[in-house]
Amino acid sequence: MKKNGSGEAEGCQGSAFSAICLLVSVRALQIFLSLATALVLPAAPVRSTFSTGNTYSISFVDLDGNKFSTADGHVTIVVLTTPPDREQARTVGDRVPDFCLGKPAYRMITVIHFTGRHMAIGRRMATAFIRHRVREEAKRLQARYDAQKISRDAKSDIFVVTDFDGTVASQLGQSAGATDFCVFVFGQTGELLAQWHSVPTADELAAAIKKSD
Repeated sequence: MKKNGSGEAEGCQGSAFSAICLLVSVRALQIFLSLATALVLPAAPVRSTFSTGNTYSISFVDLDGNKFSTADGHVTIVVLTTPPDREQARTVGDRVPDFCLGKPAYRMITVIHFTGRHMAIGRRMATAFIRHRVREEAKRLQARYDAQKISRDAKSDIFVVTDFDGTVASQLGQSAGATDFCVFVFGQTGELLAQWHSVPTADELAAAIKKSD
């Protein structure tokens, strides 16, 4: 480790707010969590116990402290994912129909479920990385808004929930330790219109959303 003129060590510890150190540390955490998940979790997925047509009132609080419910008068797409499956969650977002874009009646909430136990510092690092990814996704969504001539800040329509203790996953019908990738579409009153355990096609997603009309 290199020392400065005063004899103090320099590096990540000496520059705690360095963006480079943060990203490197978060990447190391991601690799560790991914390896741990692969080693200790069962290979067989545990399916959701939800039934299409039933009504579910599920509450969420996103990264910015916004509170939501599946039964608060909106059509809500909920994506339950783990960090290794974030690209699948992105694909779902890309397949949200254009007729939903920029309209408050529709929204997509991404729930990132972390398995295992994580110390406070690990949670802060993971949350910082997720906020960074949200900013990137906002730029991509803004490009769709601009192409559709939607005068709205796309960042205000991106909602991400971190689930470190499995509380939200449990509300979504997942058993303890399950790491299923799930997509749900809820109507205005919480009626489950459709659900998948993989990425639905654009046509499937649009058809499910239109059931709320």
